[in-house]
Amino acid sequence: MPFGQLVVGPPGSGKTTYCWGAYQFLTAIGRKVSIVNIDPANDHIPYPCAVNIADLITLDDVMDEFGLGPNGGMMYCMEYLEKNLDWLIEKLKPLKDDYILFDFPGQVELFTHHNSVKNILEQLQKINYRLVTVHLVDAHYCTDPAKFISVLLLSLKTMLQLELPHVNVLSKVDLIETYGKLNFSLEYYTEVMDLSYLLESLNADAFGKKYQSLNKALCELIEDFSLVGFYTLCVEEKDSMAKLQQVIDKAGGFVFGALTEGNESIMLTAMKSGNWQHEDVRDVQEKWIDNDNNADEDTENEALQGNIGGMGGIINRAVDKRSNRFGASKEFTENDVPRRIM
Repeated sequence: MPFGQLVVGPPGSGKTTYCWGAYQFLTAIGRKVSIVNIDPANDHIPYPCAVNIADLITLDDVMDEFGLGPNGGMMYCMEYLEKNLDWLIEKLKPLKDDYILFDFPGQVELFTHHNSVKNILEQLQKINYRLVTVHLVDAHYCTDPAKFISVLLLSLKTMLQLELPHVNVLSKVDLIETYGKLNFSLEYYTEVMDLSYLLESLNADAFGKKYQSLNKALCELIEDFSLVGFYTLCVEEKDSMAKLQQVIDKAGGFVFGALTEGNESIMLTAMKSGNWQHEDVRDVQEKWIDNDNNADEDTENEALQGNIGGMGGIINRAVDKRSNRFGASKEFTENDVPRRIM
């Protein structure tokens, strides 16, 4: 019974990078992993590719032969793969019970309303593949209310369309505030809390205020389904990758039905799964957001100290404001000013 992940998400969300990182991590812990590239436009593959759709069809060839654009060409490629699914199944047979990572293209139409990918997955399930959808979206969309609502709708529609165990992931969480600051804590976005607070921001926007009724209807639709939530990922951090893989393994049943080397029974595997530590989003917030904000404050204090030279009293008063937040009562000196940890 082969297990695997269906890695999907918009362009630029980090799907190929994730597949390469997951391959290295899972291989390091002793799991036999193979990657299958289903993206006919992926010309630069960094990972060892066990099966490559480019051996069957490429996007460039389709666009040249039929005069199609990128999106139309991608849909044709998926339809062609569906018609020639026996080719894919034959290529998968030598992999036997390897854990498979399917790297899919980024055109969201393929996972929201086009049926070829859904039909392919249904056929794979008929030959006993146990798959989990890992839907990656760029974490920085959380900094823009309109984009975050769009991401929620995309995630919801993908869940409903593919009908598989599903894990939504905010990728590149270490860069989440690259394009702006979060209006609320990170937990608000991962748990998709009361969207009426975001609705206020949408309606205050110069563009969004023209569509207040539509904004309200979209937020109510997402809340009525109450299906979408997110985990976070920094692909370069081992702990972040480990916690996400634990979630995925439980979602797909790998921990209950796949006996890796060293396990004595399925029950032993299940018992071990109960001891896993799932992510605490507050730790992620502290590591990637609060620390960066504190570091920025520290840098400002250092610059202020350098500009005013010997005016230590002004420095003390500036630092005291920070110390009062933590209930500190002693007088700070310039030696007590926190420094950025490199």
